[in-house]
Amino acid sequence: MDVLDSWTRSEHTADVAGRPTTHPVHRKGSGPGVVVVHEMPGLTAGVVRFGEELVEAGYTVLLPHLFGPVGREFSNGDVARAFPKVCISREFTKLRRGVTTPVAGWLRSLARQLHDELGGPGVGALGMCFTGGFALAMMVDDSTVAPVVCQPSTPFVPGAKRGADLNLSPADADVVRRRAGEGCQVLGIRYASDPLPGTRFDTLTSLIGDAFIRVELDGQGHSTVTEQRSQVAVDAVLEFFADRLHAPARS
Repeated sequence: MDVLDSWTRSEHTADVAGRPTTHPVHRKGSGPGVVVVHEMPGLTAGVVRFGEELVEAGYTVLLPHLFGPVGREFSNGDVARAFPKVCISREFTKLRRGVTTPVAGWLRSLARQLHDELGGPGVGALGMCFTGGFALAMMVDDSTVAPVVCQPSTPFVPGAKRGADLNLSPADADVVRRRAGEGCQVLGIRYASDPLPGTRFDTLTSLIGDAFIRVELDGQGHSTVTEQRSQVAVDAVLEFFADRLHAPARS
């Protein structure tokens, strides 16, 4: 059985880098809304299984499909095939510092639409690895009230400056700082031994201080809620969403 058989597929269109862009979106569940942005190489079975955990916890979950294969188990072969296509896409930043990924506009539009439909204080957003910082970019819009960054890994290293960069423009970083000062916390999760997130957690701590909830896991791994799934990580996400998405709207 296809891992997405029980999910409803639709499409969402919004502006990306000055042009209308459409991506498929898979939906399941009821309750407050959460947008889960998949990692490299695509919308893998592991990402879908994590989405199912959120559905079972009482959330309306959207899984946008931005690139790569759909519904397959993770494989290095799929990474090798997806990576060159992502690298030439205008929707994503890969190496540049101090810029917000262009696809953030599409994701913000998706989150706004979900919030408009469901109401409540807002929606949750979770990115991972290549998309780890995308939840921060979504936080620039008031509809996203529970951003989670899992092992954020772009812009790609090497380089100390790239490894510290949050994949945000200065203007968007200012909005993240302001919103954090107004009470919007950010949850970050990584394996402490994983080199790919660089020093981005230190940058986030400097940017927003105590509003950054920092979870660094013991052991070896990279993908905290999928391929090297940690129950500590999943529990932290569930607790964060429960606190932020079931609470009354914050002014």
